[in-house]
Amino acid sequence: MKFMTILIAGCTLLALAGCARENPPATPTTAPAATETAAPAAPAWRDAFAVDTTTLRPEGDNPYFPLRPGHMLTYAGSEDGEPVELIITVTNRTEVIDGVTTRVVEERESKDGELVEVSRNWFAVDPATQDLYYFGEEVDMYHAGRISGHEGAWRSGVEGARFGLLLPGAPRVGDRYYQEVASGVALDRAEVLFVTESFTISAGSFTNCLRTEETSGLKANERGYKIYAPGVGLLKDGALLLKSMPR
Repeated sequence: MKFMTILIAGCTLLALAGCARENPPATPTTAPAATETAAPAAPAWRDAFAVDTTTLRPEGDNPYFPLRPGHMLTYAGSEDGEPVELIITVTNRTEVIDGVTTRVVEERESKDGELVEVSRNWFAVDPATQDLYYFGEEVDMYHAGRISGHEGAWRSGVEGARFGLLLPGAPRVGDRYYQEVASGVALDRAEVLFVTESFTISAGSFTNCLRTEETSGLKANERGYKIYAPGVGLLKDGALLLKSMPR
């Protein structure tokens, strides 16, 4: 910063007028630079869950996924211009996975009337928190009526795979968690976007819905959105919508 010199005019001893001094000019100042506030960092993705697995149960009620045998939901939509149907059924079967008795939930997907995938997923719920944990899945891919592969299959406790959190019992906006923890095979994860959304489809109108964004730790460009209704379950999965209310 450059300061200005204060000039003082000389005066003679015989002058009747007193000496006059110029007022010094104001010293220029520079406004302090605005301090930029960095946006808060997004919370880390949770991939480990502090839960006593001996307390997990194969039946119970997560607010957004009733884990009750017989609960069945049917979805319809289109992918690549072809009609798609997905049926999710909570079966009466259980299976012990990684030391935990889990409930088998079957998903059957058909495209243009032809079966393309059947998966048997293993879930267990924490009765204290209503958190719903995902222990893996068996997958049968179909082509022309025959099993053609098992892409995406994994099991907690095998080859380093660990169970993930499918749905928290009390989700909060900003929650980020892995649903599958199977390195190199399945690393799906979800972030909670809304917990009070309203959503209307042909099956009905719903309030206080949960919306999540799902991404993959394996495929950077893979992204999808799901909407869940309390007491009902999944309403929207990408292009698929719930056809009717469960009976």
